[in-house]
Amino acid sequence: MRTSLSAASIALLLSACGTTPTPTQPPAVTPAPPVISLTGPAPQVLVVTPVQAPSTASSETLNTEASHLPDGVTALLTYSERLRQLNPNDLAAEIAVQGEPGNAPMRQMQLALALMQIPQAVDTARALGLVQRVVGSASPEATPLKPLARLLVHRLLEQRKLEDNLERQGQQLRENQRRIDQLSERLEAMRAIERS
Repeated sequence: MRTSLSAASIALLLSACGTTPTPTQPPAVTPAPPVISLTGPAPQVLVVTPVQAPSTASSETLNTEASHLPDGVTALLTYSERLRQLNPNDLAAEIAVQGEPGNAPMRQMQLALALMQIPQAVDTARALGLVQRVVGSASPEATPLKPLARLLVHRLLEQRKLEDNLERQGQQLRENQRRIDQLSERLEAMRAIERS
């Protein structure tokens, strides 16, 4: 009796813990070995087969896809990685070296990438303007850079929204602090009147 209850409870627990996939064939049901029981037939055990995970793409496939990037985009990504490692003084010097990029899409993108490393709203706006010029450019030099430029436009617009929200919250904080200070002064004045 105890053995059949234990076997039934174990089978119930195991079936509740696993999820059964939707197989194309019905799951195989194998009867439990015969158990001598005084109360009734032995419970049946459901055998669950695990689902095979889909095969992942090999690293060779991923590397061949990455090699299809235009040379300009690869150069910009390498340049961006180098900029990310610069300290603030070297970054400022790099921006000064870049100067005014004119109508050269590659130089516009390089300057925009350098400006994006500085957390200032003015530099974010300037970088956005440069990248938007690349997106709107009709020059053949800009064509391979446009997908990256569109990605950067989206990122810079999001960054501007965050900067605007941060500025708005800073103003609200300053206003609330000013009101707290006024109320504290009034409270102190009322306490002074009560004491006298």
